[in-house]
Order: sequence, then structure tokens, then C-alpha cells
Amino acid sequence: MAENINSVVVTGNLTSDPELKYTPSGTAVVKLRVAVNGRQKAPDGTWGDSPNFFNVTVWGKQAEACDKYLSKGNPLAVSGRLDWHEWETDGQKRSAVEIVAERVQFLGGNSGSERTSQASAPGTGNAPPPTGNAAPPAQDDPVPF
Repeated sequence: MAENINSVVVTGNLTSDPELKYTPSGTAVVKLRVAVNGRQKAPDGTWGDSPNFFNVTVWGKQAEACDKYLSKGNPLAVSGRLDWHEWETDGQKRSAVEIVAERVQFLGGNSGSERTSQASAPGTGNAPPPTGNAAPPAQDDPVPF
């Protein structure tokens, strides 16, 4: 029997600044929204961009690096897995699919500064690659969003 595979890679741009929060146990979690353009042929035969938007959750030290070095418009690549959520609001069932990041790679150069201050990033002026992955919190440690 074949194993299930749940893997996704997207490359795009941030549509807003990261939102860093911490779980009650102190685990960092950041929410990102990534726009990925595709090309689509219109009925008149012309080609145009067709944007897709993805919600991404990043955990641990990688989340803190995203908050520190990324801002709206920055290009990035995200690899991870898809996660489906279901909840009820005012008697209506809702659901959403998001990407849980295993790795976030910052693309393109930056001015060598952090988003929240003007301190230089170490190295060549590009944001350093995030290090360390943290597992999502246990079921009793709610996500603060």
C-alpha cells in the first residue's frame, strides 16, 4: 500500500506584515499571507495574471525570524504541509486549508535592516535563513489567533 504524501511548495510575496504571537507555553507562532501569481488564458485569447492567496503558519525560531526580517511585499518560498481546519461560528460551519511551514526561505535581497529596527542583519545583507523548527503546540495549548 502506498504512503500518503502531504507536501506543498509555494513561491510568492507577502500581502501584509507578519503577525507574531506566542502560545500560553511561550512558543512563537507567526501568520503569513502569501500571494502566488499564475498565468491564465482569458476567453479572448490574452494571457493575464491569476493570483492565489495562501495562509501560512510558521512555528518556533523560524516564526521569530519571519517577524524580524520580513515585511509586506517581500518575496519568499515556503515548503510545508497542508492542514485543514473546521469550526463553527454563529451556528454556521466553516472550514479552511492553510500551509503549515516546515521551511521558509527569504528570497531577493534586502537593505540589510530588520523590519522593526535599523540594525544590520548578519552576513551579506540578506536576511539569515531561519533556523530550528518547532512542532505545533499540544492540543491543550491553543493558537492565539
